[in-house]
Amino acid sequence: MVDPHHLAHWYPTAAYLYILGLDALALAWEYLRRHPEYRLDWLRRSRRPQAAQHAAHRWGLRLLEDPALDARDAQPAWLPGHDAVVQLYPDADPPHDAVAFAFWHIPGHKQLIHDGKGLALVARSPGHCLRFVLAPGLEDGMAVVYAHRDGAAAPARSHAPDAVLADAKPRPTPAALLELHTLQALDATLAGASLREVGEGLFGVDAVADWYSDGGLRSKVRRLARRGDALMRGGYRRLAQLPPLEKGRFAGDAKRP
Repeated sequence: MVDPHHLAHWYPTAAYLYILGLDALALAWEYLRRHPEYRLDWLRRSRRPQAAQHAAHRWGLRLLEDPALDARDAQPAWLPGHDAVVQLYPDADPPHDAVAFAFWHIPGHKQLIHDGKGLALVARSPGHCLRFVLAPGLEDGMAVVYAHRDGAAAPARSHAPDAVLADAKPRPTPAALLELHTLQALDATLAGASLREVGEGLFGVDAVADWYSDGGLRSKVRRLARRGDALMRGGYRRLAQLPPLEKGRFAGDAKRP
């Protein structure tokens, strides 16, 4: 039977509904912040300030972020490279119909983040997340050009924030549900829940009434738990488009079940 001490934290599926609207970078943070060693690095940061930046780089971040904050409140400063991030620059030779950078016209809840190197802008609205890096010198009202990580740059006439938002698509429902179930299963296993308890929390008491050794539901729950553990222990780097860990890094993780 499920122990009440870990019900409040992972059992209610409603607490995970925000996962349905997250993009890949936000999902990467959700998996990383659950890693026990990352959480230890965060706790040690004040005692070992000189090592904090090195620790952040190991995890793919410029700075360590508080793992107690979920993706709705956290501001993780990822190392550069993700295709979802649009870089904005002042247009040095704008055409007459150039689009101006209009901060307050960008839809959604906006966050400005300085990661120690530059200024980033994240704008979130239901089902969408826009991410920009703002070049030094860019000011509200200036003509703007955009650039992607592949080096392509163009005037922002057809790629103003409104157009980007219109082109954005919410995550497909099956994929979003997979991430929700994976994170819920990961939290449950980290809290010490059995596979059957995880299945009951995710799919209901009736669904596990015929629980048996090689049943389909048990296999599904086992896959979810293993997937969550793999994403937490390095797989999140694929979501953040970071290079894989070098061989031998975090070797201790490989010995854990």
